[in-house]
Amino acid sequence: MDGRVKPGHDAGESLPSHMTIHLESQSDLEEAVHALIKRDPRLKPVLETAGMPALRRREPGFTGLAHIVCGQQLSTASASAIWGRLSAAFDPFDHDAVRRARTDRLGRLGLSAAKIKTLKHLAREIGAQRLNLDVLAEEDADAAHHTLISLPGIGPWTADVYLLFCLGHGDAWPAGDLAVQEGIKIGLGLKARPTEKQMAPLAEPWRPLRGAAAHLWWSYYRAVKKREGVLAGQT
Repeated sequence: MDGRVKPGHDAGESLPSHMTIHLESQSDLEEAVHALIKRDPRLKPVLETAGMPALRRREPGFTGLAHIVCGQQLSTASASAIWGRLSAAFDPFDHDAVRRARTDRLGRLGLSAAKIKTLKHLAREIGAQRLNLDVLAEEDADAAHHTLISLPGIGPWTADVYLLFCLGHGDAWPAGDLAVQEGIKIGLGLKARPTEKQMAPLAEPWRPLRGAAAHLWWSYYRAVKKREGVLAGQT
């Protein structure tokens, strides 16, 4: 995983919780999942039901974060249409282009006033070198999350998606994600779906691989719901 855990290293037992792991490839994710199962045997039946999750990656930097911002609280189709217009309107699409763009032009491309404000602020901060999105990949996941959510218009969901899928941060933990919460409730046999606050202590045993755990729980949730759908269709 990013060259820091060598093949054969007993990652499940001795991986320091403060180490930053990068999930850059499918093999990185698979190694991380196997390390998690060594550390926490409760995850073995979860993997058996889910199958090995597929790594999901998106473009890093300003472009990747802007893409996520554009999709906030929109359907996939609407978000895709707006992003298509936006990325086609600027060549190249980068923070300088957005910083110089007129607000009314961005609005005509389909962006709300709130999203324009967010993207303009990000562009100014990056242009002034007060914000470096790439260094977040090397930071502690919780610190990187806090840096992102302190920016106007960047909430926990946006921060977690950026850290996980754009930077491949191995320890990013989407505590507020309902699918992960529901997957954990079912997989660990909890009486109720854990709250965002309760998700932090639940995930402690999985540091510094909570991002890999999130991929596993997403796959598990999809597998369980698919199975429920098949069973429902037979009744």
